[in-house]
Amino acid sequence: MLERFRTGAARLLTPIALFLNRHRVSPDAVTAVGTLAVVLAALICYPVGWLWQGTLVITFFVLADMIDGLMAKLSGTASAWGAFLDSSLDRLGDGAVFGGLLIYFAYERQEPVWAGMSLAALVFGQLTSYVRARAESLGFEASGGLAARADRLLIVLAGALLAGLGIPYVLELAMTFLAAAGLVTVVQRSRAVYRQAKAPGAEAV
Repeated sequence: MLERFRTGAARLLTPIALFLNRHRVSPDAVTAVGTLAVVLAALICYPVGWLWQGTLVITFFVLADMIDGLMAKLSGTASAWGAFLDSSLDRLGDGAVFGGLLIYFAYERQEPVWAGMSLAALVFGQLTSYVRARAESLGFEASGGLAARADRLLIVLAGALLAGLGIPYVLELAMTFLAAAGLVTVVQRSRAVYRQAKAPGAEAV
């Protein structure tokens, strides 16, 4: 869903990327600073109930996830290391967002059921990425599913923002959907790999 808007967003962010390149800012530094800001905002704001405030800060710095790639592309410095670092730190930021909301449900709201649902959404969301990466490392295709990473992030941030503005149950619904979507996606991708691995002529790994 969000992927279709990347082209338009790239046009808007290109001047920022060019400015940072002119001042010799490293794309890796932008990746690291953006991730650090997301982690701090999620783990400071969400546990104490500053939902809309934390979401605005996180959303602002999530843009760094696009700017660093643009910087590398425009400067001709795109590399396997940069892609690895970006993907790895994405998972750290996602974990902080869901972890902060888990703590919010567990301690600020004292609702262990929804804390558990947040944990399920976190685990299955991370597992979908692992299943795909592991499958591709073995030479299989395991893409697809109900929600890509960008979609998951949009849903959880929208839920936190609306909950912070006083709309009831929207964050709970977001977590429930993300947990279910993650489970379904893991099953779908695992079945796809199973079919490829068991197909006639498939190489043993």
